[in-house]
Amino acid sequence: MQIIKADERFHLESDWLSAYWLFSFDRYYDPNNMSFGPLRVFNHDTIAGGTGFPTHPHREMEIVTYVLDGQIAHKDSTGGRGIIHSGEVQRMSAGTGVAHSELNASETEPVRLLQMWVTPERPGITPSYEQKQFTTAQRKGVLLPIASGVDMPEAVKIHQDATFYVSRLGDSDKVAFDLKPGRRAFFYVIEGEVDLSGTILESGDQARLTESGSMEITGRKDSEIILIDLP
Repeated sequence: MQIIKADERFHLESDWLSAYWLFSFDRYYDPNNMSFGPLRVFNHDTIAGGTGFPTHPHREMEIVTYVLDGQIAHKDSTGGRGIIHSGEVQRMSAGTGVAHSELNASETEPVRLLQMWVTPERPGITPSYEQKQFTTAQRKGVLLPIASGVDMPEAVKIHQDATFYVSRLGDSDKVAFDLKPGRRAFFYVIEGEVDLSGTILESGDQARLTESGSMEITGRKDSEIILIDLP
């Protein structure tokens, strides 16, 4: 298990964006930190009111956005558009090519989100868009699948054999996950503090796991975590 502490993340601070990039992205380049299996991008962003990312293109990527606080306005060249609210998940398959914008839907309040990219299982996918709402109650004390390439109808569908789970844990709440042989897991503490199989992780800390076996996650205070099961 590789542990990377919060203060080791690349941090970009501008007049409209506070961003933590966990893999090489844009101006941040580290040849030893390009990806983890098919997980290519994991960004933890706070976007100021009245700002955001104007229209820009993507190809051959599955993009999952999970809004933590606030709301983001999405518009893309396939005709997909909508407001993604706190607790909601959006999946955009860039496939053969798509252009999109992601703008803070509020003029005054910031929006906080995770944006994660995974490479698709095959090239040439037709671009598409999907979003779903998940309540706090659904996430409480369980590993809730929010995006998956396997048969999980409650999650948004991605074109890769990976599953994204989120959980809200109170003090002493426990969840367990069994990492199968040949799989890997990416674990991130969105907020709070947890015990991951005997290792204490705080807000912004991450773990990258490649050894199979059972892991137990215990909340040490009110916390939210994300776990991504990857090939």
